Amino acid sequence: MPELPEVETVRDGLARHVLDRTVLDVEVFRDYSVRRQEGGPEALAAELVGRRFAAVARRGKFLWLPLAGVTSADSPARALMAHLGMSGQLLLNRPGRADGGLRARGPHVRVRLLLGPEDDLLVLDFVDQRTFGHLSTVVLVPTADGHPGGWGTGDALVPAPAAHIARDPLDPAFDEDAVVDQVRRRHTGIKRALLDQTLVSGVGNIYADEALWRARVHYARATDTMRPAQVREVLRCATAVMSESLVVGGTSFDALYVDVNGSSGYFSRSLQAYGRAGEPCPRCGTPIRRVAFMNRSSYFCPKCQRLR
Repeated sequence: MPELPEVETVRDGLARHVLDRTVLDVEVFRDYSVRRQEGGPEALAAELVGRRFAAVARRGKFLWLPLAGVTSADSPARALMAHLGMSGQLLLNRPGRADGGLRARGPHVRVRLLLGPEDDLLVLDFVDQRTFGHLSTVVLVPTADGHPGGWGTGDALVPAPAAHIARDPLDPAFDEDAVVDQVRRRHTGIKRALLDQTLVSGVGNIYADEALWRARVHYARATDTMRPAQVREVLRCATAVMSESLVVGGTSFDALYVDVNGSSGYFSRSLQAYGRAGEPCPRCGTPIRRVAFMNRSSYFCPKCQRLR
């Protein structure tokens, strides 16, 4: 599943191309991809056609594009929200020039938006091979702390379906002290805490393993036995590893993880623990170990990251 660096790469790409463009047409090719939309495909089109995108925002792994327009108590702010699921992509294309029509639709294009102006058309495709992702228009609600909803927006608003999602470590309003305290109050393992999106968002399996390797902390270390400085170091390592990943477009293992232009990220070349079972630890030379964890895997160095 795409994690914060991959979703932020998509957000940044969209922000460079779709701001202030008007939605001219919406085509839904698979109803299931708009299953969260009240009223279905017709309602999605009705809400979007004729509207402009005022921003492209992100909190954790959630993306939303606020719709420009006058708001009121009777007509609250709304946005197009995208959740990429396991394989979702938002790809930008230009209409085909040879015949004046759109380029051929690929087999996994689920929703297509045609963006104006008429003399500079742009196509935004929601592509989703495994169909776990979805698009929908949603109401924006005030943030609990009064700070902007997420990266890419100055408005203190967040999509209602994502209001329970915590801020991520790259968010300017991320309260490290509060999160350290919350983590230490939990009776769970540190990796489970990192993956809890209501506690700290954006961190998934890959970056959790990389952060814990850097911090020399075992994935199952009990959070209520950790000192504040240890929790703080894990969070800062998570921030560092995700920031480094952003520079190279995230982590791509296959064609499912790409930016808005279809390009892959290259952070997989810099991974120190994740996916390296049996290979020597870059720090001490001990073979990296892989164990089953929450229907996934954890990769760690049994010497550098002892459970104690």
